[in-house]
Amino acid sequence: MLQRLKQFGPGLLVAAAFIGPGTVTTASVAGAETGYALLWALVFSIFATLVLQEMSARLGLVARLSLGAALRQSFDTPWLRWAVISLVVVAIGFGTAAFETGNITGAALGLETVAGLSTRVWALIVGSAALALLATGRYKLIERVLVALVLTMSVVFVLTAVIVRPDIGAVLAGLFAPGVPDGSLLTLIALVGTTVVTYNFFLHSAAVQDKWPRDVATERALAESRLDSGLSIALGGLITLAIVITAAAAFFTRQTPIEDAGQMAAQLEPLLGPAAQWFFAIGLFAAGMTSSVTAPLAAAYAVTGALGIRPDLASHRFRGIWAGIILVGMGFAWFGTEPVRAIVIAQAANGILLPLIAIFLLIVMNRRDLLGEHRNGRIGNLLGAVVVAVATGLGLYTLASVFGVVPG
Repeated sequence: MLQRLKQFGPGLLVAAAFIGPGTVTTASVAGAETGYALLWALVFSIFATLVLQEMSARLGLVARLSLGAALRQSFDTPWLRWAVISLVVVAIGFGTAAFETGNITGAALGLETVAGLSTRVWALIVGSAALALLATGRYKLIERVLVALVLTMSVVFVLTAVIVRPDIGAVLAGLFAPGVPDGSLLTLIALVGTTVVTYNFFLHSAAVQDKWPRDVATERALAESRLDSGLSIALGGLITLAIVITAAAAFFTRQTPIEDAGQMAAQLEPLLGPAAQWFFAIGLFAAGMTSSVTAPLAAAYAVTGALGIRPDLASHRFRGIWAGIILVGMGFAWFGTEPVRAIVIAQAANGILLPLIAIFLLIVMNRRDLLGEHRNGRIGNLLGAVVVAVATGLGLYTLASVFGVVPG
């Protein structure tokens, strides 16, 4: 059993990355506003994540390339290569720096609820903890801490969903009878967007190489990686489902508006008792802490790979990238400001990047010279094409809403 547990790691990093305070808030709002109606969208999101992350991991294990490095090597035309590199650096590097504020603030809110002190002080403590963990340069230690935090989230959010006693029939209907309530299209897009995270492709393709080095047989590494990814991403999806179910059971019938996860923690107290606020806050802290570590780590892998820099956890340039992102997040959190303009630009960049990177991933996964017999087959390409089509549609709609072309 212990040997089985040791196989897990990169997949849980992916789950840790997409279960952040933004996901907790989005899932809370979705449940409070639409009940169980959008649970099917989360099922699709998990499916899409599994498809794309399996490809990312396979690229790393077979070609021994991160997605950033593969991008750099795949374009012969200089201007096109630098256009792609610039897009990755801006969208991933700048985007994660913008969203790191929310990660750190989310963890700080959780700590403020259970332990006092101001959000600003806790933001400094959380940011410093993320800096200290990544500064160790020890992949196994980082992995173990994040695994512990993901398991903490699992216990907290799933147990909370069970305690509120949801309507099982309504849950099943939401899972297997797709529908989009009036005015909920952007909420649906947000649910998908919080799960299918572009920078996770870069993180996963690099992290599997640390977990399964060259001396591990490729077939064994692929088998263990698929098990790791499948169970870990499914666990991440279960956490998000649990949050939606909790919000739906507690607030939908009462039409109680929920604007953030901290508010949800406080409003669960009448239903679950005095410990509810503590319980939910612990989960919010874990969500914020995992994303505070994985987002800058993913950005460092993406940027170094795209720029042709060796992605070494101990190198000064690699450290400089993730440290800069954390410090920006700490700075915004300390001053109590929300980098709205930065987040809007990051949304626009990622709206363009997600379908482009997904398309590139499909192209590179069909390259015989890189992957040989492990390149995509017909089923893999078909599944990937479905995901790309949906990602493109959602990306275009998100961009249109950001720029006011359609209602946001």
